[in-house]
Amino acid sequence: MTGLTATQGELFTLDSPLLTEVRGERSLMAYPFFALTKTAWKKPLVYKTDTISIEIGPGPRGVATIYDKEVLLYIASILVAKMDAGDTVSQDFYFTAHDLFRVTGVSSSARSYTRLSDALERLQGTQIKTNIEAGGEGEAGFFSWLSEARLHYTKTKTGERRLKAVRVRLCDWLFRAILRDREVLDYAPLYFQIGPVERRLYEVARATCDLEAIDIDIEDLRLQLGYQNSLKHFRHALKSIADSDSIPDYRFKLADNIETPERKRPGRRAGSARVTIIPIPSGPPC
Repeated sequence: MTGLTATQGELFTLDSPLLTEVRGERSLMAYPFFALTKTAWKKPLVYKTDTISIEIGPGPRGVATIYDKEVLLYIASILVAKMDAGDTVSQDFYFTAHDLFRVTGVSSSARSYTRLSDALERLQGTQIKTNIEAGGEGEAGFFSWLSEARLHYTKTKTGERRLKAVRVRLCDWLFRAILRDREVLDYAPLYFQIGPVERRLYEVARATCDLEAIDIDIEDLRLQLGYQNSLKHFRHALKSIADSDSIPDYRFKLADNIETPERKRPGRRAGSARVTIIPIPSGPPC
């Protein structure tokens, strides 16, 4: 993260408070761009299918996590709100940490400010490479979520630093995706109250389902979530989550594949299963 500065003389117009719902870009919902941990994840992450390629490299503090993503969701929501209002938009955002914490349900404690500083460093340090186009353009090299991130402080008479606001510059790729593609979806408020795996299950459901239920192989779902543990471990976790019915607006059902010998697909793992994702009628449309 760019060095901390005291900027009493600089004049910025605050983009906070956020007065609309939280919204996010569809590709960031659908695919695994973030580590599903609270602690530092120092290993690269890779997701590849026949059509999609994503490589994530760690910065000095590791890969940006699903909790760090809250900052991007907040920024994306501000950007979309400005666009909807017909305001001039740019890649630079200036907001208070207090409003970010309000929206995401985080207490304004000293620990929260430290975590925010760490999150900004990971968002700026994480390296992303993908063949997913944004705004009709692709990028061959690596980029970071934030090309600039600064915490602006003022000082009290006793010399104590007080955080004034956060200033960030959003990467070209995500800015183009939101500005030109307009593939943004709202998030359920309960999203910020559930765990990392539950968050990813919600995002995949929100980004990929239609008005009707969809069916997906459990291994494909594990990879799409970015779940790094074994398929056996994921199956156990998914069953527990499905039984608790803890995903906002969606219900998950797990069922073993039933195949006759003549229909058995070569290469299928023993004990494979299908997952059905069912939109709850009272939830928002997909």
